[in-house]
Amino acid sequence: MTEPILGPVDPYANLAQLGLVLPEVVPPVAAYVPAVQSGNHVYVSGQLPFVDGKLAATGKVGAEVTAEDAAPLARQCALNALGAIEALVGLGRVSKIVKLTGFVASAPGFTGQPGVINGASELFGAVFGESGRHARSAVGVAELPLGAPVEVEVIVELTA
Repeated sequence: MTEPILGPVDPYANLAQLGLVLPEVVPPVAAYVPAVQSGNHVYVSGQLPFVDGKLAATGKVGAEVTAEDAAPLARQCALNALGAIEALVGLGRVSKIVKLTGFVASAPGFTGQPGVINGASELFGAVFGESGRHARSAVGVAELPLGAPVEVEVIVELTA
């Protein structure tokens, strides 16, 4: 588990401290945009665990992908969401992670979705400290686009 960073929040410094680099925005796989601003909120479209333009894994969690392997994939989805926010408005404008929705392609009987999505939640806490704490849903689904095991979408509030 990644410990939240205390003190003034500098998401760029926190990412560097974690050894993470914001990825380039992955081009959409259908008819949508990666993120959109409405008022003082940014709504980030569902992000898959792309690394260097390729899915890091495929399959259902609880079958082809273990829950232990899926949590870092959720973290990658969250990192990709941060990349989309950076490209649209810049991470420095984020005042609060408001809501995270995580989708887990689940094998029959798999009920560990919350633990998988913790990978994303913990990254937001590490990058934004207390402002990274958010409301959340972790949902098991039959299938995700391109056979991805996990997908994450996020709503963030911006500073005025």
